[in-house]
Amino acid sequence: MEFDEIIKKLEKILSLPLPGKLGQVIMAPKPIDEARFAELKPLNPRKGAVLMLFYPDESGTLVPFIKRPDYDGTHGGQIAFPGGKWEASDKDLSQTALRETEEEIGLDQSKINLLGKLSDLFIPPSNFLVSPFIGFVEEKPTFIPDPFEVERIISCPIEKLMDKNIRKEGEILVRKKHKLRAPYFDIEEQMVWGATAMMLGEFMYLWENN
Repeated sequence: MEFDEIIKKLEKILSLPLPGKLGQVIMAPKPIDEARFAELKPLNPRKGAVLMLFYPDESGTLVPFIKRPDYDGTHGGQIAFPGGKWEASDKDLSQTALRETEEEIGLDQSKINLLGKLSDLFIPPSNFLVSPFIGFVEEKPTFIPDPFEVERIISCPIEKLMDKNIRKEGEILVRKKHKLRAPYFDIEEQMVWGATAMMLGEFMYLWENN
């Protein structure tokens, strides 16, 4: 599918009702934590936003992920979308997603076209309520990763995201201490699991059913 066709499809599916839990739960760690899907919003969560970005390349259409440095924190060493916490200077959460993307991977936010967003997702371990936005740039960007926040950038072709063979389940070691069982996307031999996988799960549900 050509880049322009992909953008048109993104515009279409993001105009439809979001599946929310129906899509997110497919890639949720086991056992399912029903609290993150509760009707009532969590009390005083920290707000954050991430960006699922699409860009054209000679080989097709790609989506960049970041691998966070292996620090002693809740999300150390994990694969994620560019993003972070809301700051008081941000006019809204879409601005948070754009600002954090520029800070983390060096992409000029003025070149990013936002198309919409997926369902908010609560992340209990860090008490974040995250808004996942979707956008695109019209030309292949030159990424400049922030070495303090990004160990490496992994760009994945959208065709690979559509490949159900990369959707697996296995045992994951969290913070080198705790083991859990979770579904994940196998991208460049990296386990994309947790909140990022759940956001991808909702996105793929929308993509495959519309």
